[in-house]
Amino acid sequence: MRNKLLAGLFFFCCLCAAPGALAQIIDDTTKVLYGPKTTLQLYERDVLEGRLQRRRVDTSIANMHNERFWYNDTGYYQHLGNVGTASQPLLFRMPQKIGVRLGKSVFDRYAYNSQTINYFDTRSPYSHIYYVQGQRGEQIFEGTYARNIIERWNAGVAYQILSANKQIGTAERRDGQVDNQAVKAYTHYTSKNGLYDLFFNYTFMKHEQIESGGIRPQPGDTRDSLSGYETEQVFLSQAANEEARSNFHLTHIYKLAGENLKLYHTADWYRQVNEYQDDALPKEEANGQPAQLLFYPNAYFSRALTNDRTEYRELQNIVGVTGNSKFSFYKAFLKQRNAGIDYSVARTVDLNSTQVAERISEEATFNQLFVGGQLRLFYQNKAEVLVDGEFQLTSDYRVKAQGFLAGLSASHERVLRSPALAEAFMLSNHYRWDNDDFQNTVIDRSEVAFARALGERQQLKLQASYTGIKRHIFFNEQTVPQQLSGNQRLIGAELAHHIRFGSVHFENFVAYTNTDEAETIRIPEWVFDSKLYFQGSLFKKALYGQFGVQAYMPTGYFADAYMPAIQQFYLQDEFELKTYPVIDVFVNADIKTLNIFLKMSHINYDMWEPVYFVTPYYPGLRRSFTFGVKWMFFD
Repeated sequence: MRNKLLAGLFFFCCLCAAPGALAQIIDDTTKVLYGPKTTLQLYERDVLEGRLQRRRVDTSIANMHNERFWYNDTGYYQHLGNVGTASQPLLFRMPQKIGVRLGKSVFDRYAYNSQTINYFDTRSPYSHIYYVQGQRGEQIFEGTYARNIIERWNAGVAYQILSANKQIGTAERRDGQVDNQAVKAYTHYTSKNGLYDLFFNYTFMKHEQIESGGIRPQPGDTRDSLSGYETEQVFLSQAANEEARSNFHLTHIYKLAGENLKLYHTADWYRQVNEYQDDALPKEEANGQPAQLLFYPNAYFSRALTNDRTEYRELQNIVGVTGNSKFSFYKAFLKQRNAGIDYSVARTVDLNSTQVAERISEEATFNQLFVGGQLRLFYQNKAEVLVDGEFQLTSDYRVKAQGFLAGLSASHERVLRSPALAEAFMLSNHYRWDNDDFQNTVIDRSEVAFARALGERQQLKLQASYTGIKRHIFFNEQTVPQQLSGNQRLIGAELAHHIRFGSVHFENFVAYTNTDEAETIRIPEWVFDSKLYFQGSLFKKALYGQFGVQAYMPTGYFADAYMPAIQQFYLQDEFELKTYPVIDVFVNADIKTLNIFLKMSHINYDMWEPVYFVTPYYPGLRRSFTFGVKWMFFD
């Protein structure tokens, strides 16, 4: 891993040393000309919707210490107890993509999203180095470089490394568990007359996770006796998941009649390859009988090894018109999506052999057409009405209506979508299904929210929601997809509150979810996240910083378990996670263009419980000293 980090630093330094990368940053009076005020960010969506806002580059130290903000998705997630591991959202999210899709998304959180990339407009080259190192082997690195080639044309590139060491089953040596490398390259061009905009980006990620299958209980073990970390035995000794994904994204916009009428075209080519290998399938002998397979339910093609591969490809084109005025915005589009999937699995000469005889494969292709649009009517920032919809011809659809007035909003959204490919069909050494009788799922969600500043010292956001899911598809206790005939109902509420007493800040987030009528959807009833900290300037304003404590606690629940062979979380009713707070103490500091943090995470480790679990048989990280730095260069 150290070699990869050095390679990343070398790559970043080469970018910064490119011809012309160094710009003169002082005038004859040695006054600094360039900095955050001259390094601006913009987003494709803002240009498309006619509300372009060039935002200053983010120099804030807020949440720098918080692990959720180290990734490209900052939501709350259930994971496998370590940095970069397979994860799924902890709280319910309304799905947005309809039509054909793969359905393997446990590493989405760590990938660059081509749809939301921030482009730059800089008066001088901009770069930053972001680095996090933890005592337990957690490591994150990102190097970014962007510059304007001419006034109307900017280009940039970023390189990311993410890694973690095993925490369980490492009695002999400490091996790596996660190895992630990702790249994004992007450019934005505006014509001289301002009528044409082009956005292009390329994203790539390769993510490898060494799979343990979790702690393997021994005879006599109870849930409370599983506390050994390194000395605990695990199910899998030679298993690994590897995912490679790449995406080319292009959008160009032409103004036919200024902002009133614009034509646009978006093209995306996406490829995702998932491979699962296990060269030593776990077995157990008993009473002189032939060895029985452990952990996996079946072995269809080999009892000695597994080598499964899935390749998904997607080409999508969108052509549309859009326009906006002082009081309205509209968009209408036509979308075509061509997709294909290939499954393949290795079959050995006989079930107990390690010699591969052939690869068994299945494939399918899809061609889908969508129409959609959006209409927004608004008055300044005080009131807005939105209607949004997308329809796949003869099948799926997504519609939403929303109103906003003086901080109060209400919305209703409905999504009807077909099963994901991973839910409909599977070819694997351990799983085989063909669910051609599955029907489309219907999801309805109604929501009301209120957000407002209460004077100069307080901010408040309240949200309440009701969600109904008809014909819900989930992975059951046998780790296979199942569709329910009835309805699943969720009632939820969220509160976010920030109050300030001089230089002392108190931030709280509380989420409540009632799943009494949604037995197959596992969400903790309560999630608490509180942060108390001092914020202000020190040493004659030479240093601006935060010092505080943060506590995160979901209440106990029967969380989904994880099956690495198919990269899916699934229902279980045997292992209940306990209510347990994780408490961190942190210092964040801003020293001109250098942001740093120091954190002692999980300071309460081993005070109340010998171990806490975040997923059944996967313990969370122990106490760990972590530091991080973000160093920005504006020349």
